[in-house]
Amino acid sequence: MRVVIAGAGSVGRSIARELLSHDHEVTLIDKNASAMRVSQVPEAEWVLADACELPALEASEMEQADVVVGATGDDKVNLVFSLLGKTEFGVPRTVARVNNPKNEWMFDQSWGVDVAVSTPRIMTAMVEEAVAVGDLVRIFSFRQSRADLLELTLPADSRVAGTRLGRVVWPADVTLATIVRDGRPLVPSQDDTLEAGDELLLVAGAEADTEALQELLVPKG
Repeated sequence: MRVVIAGAGSVGRSIARELLSHDHEVTLIDKNASAMRVSQVPEAEWVLADACELPALEASEMEQADVVVGATGDDKVNLVFSLLGKTEFGVPRTVARVNNPKNEWMFDQSWGVDVAVSTPRIMTAMVEEAVAVGDLVRIFSFRQSRADLLELTLPADSRVAGTRLGRVVWPADVTLATIVRDGRPLVPSQDDTLEAGDELLLVAGAEADTEALQELLVPKG
């Protein structure tokens, strides 16, 4: 897979190293010469240019990219880069970093963004997940499908604690993806039994009734 990343700062370089470790091809673009720390990610291709200018993207052979990632610290740059990638170069998938939560509403398909990653929102979700038992926490939202990844730690007084999964009737458009028990992820099967303290990771579609899901898993009051 070929990936073009706008922004060669610490975030962009970290993404590049991770992708390269999985044998993907990576190009890093940044207009600041101070960001050209080629020795830190020598396996990547480096381009000193403005990621919002078409000639720079053409020089980076953006049309051959499978994914582009807007990873700069400037939301405007990430939006323009995603829009150009989608509309001018037909890139199949665009991922954009959201720096200011107030701008999150713009990071959608109208700006060519398939997946928006908001670090403040993810950090907030991680804090909530760490301290909350019995509350549904939205970990991540998939822009293209409008589905949500939800987490809930099952309390001891849950009505489904001790129940075999084959007997649990989930609300429509809700799927249990993983059970994390004692720090280990388990692939759920119909014969598994839910236990108090289980961390449930669920995928809920855009039309899913999350209130019904909360009521199923956690008793009122």
